[in-house]
Amino acid sequence: MKFYIMNGPNLNMLGIREPDHYGRTTYADLCEMIKEHCEKKGIEAVLYQSNHEGDLVDKIQEAYFEGADGIVINPGAYTHTSIALLDAVKSTSLPTVEIHISALETREAFRQVSFIREACIETITGEGVNGYLHAIDDLYNYLRKGSKA
Repeated sequence: MKFYIMNGPNLNMLGIREPDHYGRTTYADLCEMIKEHCEKKGIEAVLYQSNHEGDLVDKIQEAYFEGADGIVINPGAYTHTSIALLDAVKSTSLPTVEIHISALETREAFRQVSFIREACIETITGEGVNGYLHAIDDLYNYLRKGSKA
């Protein structure tokens, strides 16, 4: 299996940015954790982070054209603003899990809207960086069983 694990704006600042919300794990540590987890499951992981919406759209399309089986995405602030990311995920029809490190449902009112959620099989919030592993496992099980995560 091949998964694209994508991160939006400011996630490269993990460990520095608002540690009360996002923890002290760095982006490099997160990537290493994801790689190790995927290796154990026999998943090829393509990790990507961008602060630019169009680059994320391009990467979602690349996932389709490169034969990815699914996507795990933390769109960051684009969660609440980007119909382009929603349309990109919809256009590929790749099973996608939305992940957020913090519990969005307990945060500011503007963070309660997720445009991309409509195209996702599941949303995981508030589990810290371990939420990525949860998302990978659920996507893996979804693809193996062919049923809802």
